[in-house]
Amino acid sequence: MKEQVGLAPGLAVEQAAELIRVLASPPIQEPGTPRTKAEEEKIKLGSPFIGSIGAGDIAATMAELYGRLGSRPQVVMEETGRYLAQWGRLLSGKSDLSPPKGDRRFDDPAWRENPIYRLSLQAYLAWSTAIDRLVDKAGADHRTTERMRYVASLFTEALAPNNALICNPSAMKRLLETGGGSLVEGMRNLIRDVATKNATPAQVDKSAFQVGETLAATPGAVVFRNEILELIQYAPTTAEVHAVPIMMVPPVVNKFYMMDMAPGRSLIEFMVGRGVQVYMISWRNPKPEHGHWDLDTYVAAMMEAVDAIRDIAASPEINTFTICTGAVPLVSLLGHLAAKRNPVVRSTTMVVSVVDSNEGRSLGLFATPATIRDAKRKSAESGVLSGEEMAKVFTWMRAKDLVWNYWVNNYLLGKQPPALDILYWNNDPIRLTAALHAQLLDIYSQDLLVKPGAMTILGTPIDLADIRHDTYVVGGITDHISVWKGVYNSARKFGGTMDFVLHSSGHVQSVINPPGTPKAKYWSNDHTPDSPEEWLASARINSDSWWRHWVEWLGRRSGERLPAPPMLGNDRYPAGAQAPGPYVREP
Repeated sequence: MKEQVGLAPGLAVEQAAELIRVLASPPIQEPGTPRTKAEEEKIKLGSPFIGSIGAGDIAATMAELYGRLGSRPQVVMEETGRYLAQWGRLLSGKSDLSPPKGDRRFDDPAWRENPIYRLSLQAYLAWSTAIDRLVDKAGADHRTTERMRYVASLFTEALAPNNALICNPSAMKRLLETGGGSLVEGMRNLIRDVATKNATPAQVDKSAFQVGETLAATPGAVVFRNEILELIQYAPTTAEVHAVPIMMVPPVVNKFYMMDMAPGRSLIEFMVGRGVQVYMISWRNPKPEHGHWDLDTYVAAMMEAVDAIRDIAASPEINTFTICTGAVPLVSLLGHLAAKRNPVVRSTTMVVSVVDSNEGRSLGLFATPATIRDAKRKSAESGVLSGEEMAKVFTWMRAKDLVWNYWVNNYLLGKQPPALDILYWNNDPIRLTAALHAQLLDIYSQDLLVKPGAMTILGTPIDLADIRHDTYVVGGITDHISVWKGVYNSARKFGGTMDFVLHSSGHVQSVINPPGTPKAKYWSNDHTPDSPEEWLASARINSDSWWRHWVEWLGRRSGERLPAPPMLGNDRYPAGAQAPGPYVREP
């Protein structure tokens, strides 16, 4: 690895391209061309909705970078000179290179105090910075540049010195302190992951959690079920409740208990404690025989759930709430209701959700007509896109945090992965039907939902401008999945009044953010100008979680307070299985 770190930037790119070329044997293929079964089993990366991107696609990106640099020798020479000059400063002890603030990989004081470790770190920083500059100067358009940067980062993050035992001061200290025990435990962890066919190091100690006990533990009952979903009604914990209930719609690629984490961190628990009548949709985990389920199927099933909620709550209206990809079926339902002029919904809350093609920096970087066709073909052949496949792609989008962090923890330090509820949920995905997968690809690549009349749901054309009730929209300022500016622009397609808030964290942390979270803050603004940049420039900062702000906003749209219902369900929709219900436990 030391030899790799000491290479000139042009040679480092060449070696990386050659490494990928060897890994991608047989020779590089154009995206979308048929691959053998053996090739399909290689390491895969890409957009979760596109599905996997094979090693050949990564190799093609690296080859494009190398080719562009080959036609710009002056750029390579300039960066090589800068790199060699930096090495001169390194060897003389005059380099001021240091890792970015917040880079926890190099927290150990030895990286600063020990001259050998300091040299190793600074040499790595000089090399990885040179690679990043070369990507910037390769002369590609923005999308191609980001694709090349992402692929280059896979290599620079993998070759970080802390990923090797002998180059990691914390791992070496632990090895000595444990008399070699940490190495034995690390090997056990590695063998365990290999035996369970994990493609990456385990992220969570799954033995610490059980759905229905330590997670998804808010009391309630299933009051309606069809082939697609279960509807859970949660037991009130206040003497009075708001008259207008709320229907929670989870992502179509995740289980619902993201909104019902461990007690004290559960959004559902927070809501029922403030007099909100909460009903949760729990999607069934589809199997290959359900591959024909499409948006019409999901919306029709949701319409039945809406009828059940209105009947049980004796309310002509409901509020709605969704997260991430749950926005697609919910917005489709809202568009259908608007087209039918059915004023059932009083308000909608959308958290880290986009309904157009603005997916951000990493999602969709490899999306081309050919890769989309290939992705549709593969899911159609199997009937579903597996949850594990999508989870793997999300993981490799943040390899530094979600792969190499656990490589060091589990294998080099010999520690067990942490017991974190968010990570347990993240490792418990659901499948996506082939039909819905194909529609999501078209929606996000062609902006079908935001183009008036481009889509029909249950026979009615959809126009988001016809959805005129109030919306509350939440973005995460460091969200790498639903980039907040895209969330803002997407929500402005609706016809009603929008309240937008921007939370100070990422995708999942922007959802699971109970009051009292240290350092939590959010931006708010009484106005919604045309651009998100204008919005942020005039926004004010608020401490604590957005949950408090939102539940007050929701309360003003939830009607008068009434005595809490004495029982769950009613004669037409009797309470059945206790929450969280059977569907969430289906493999």
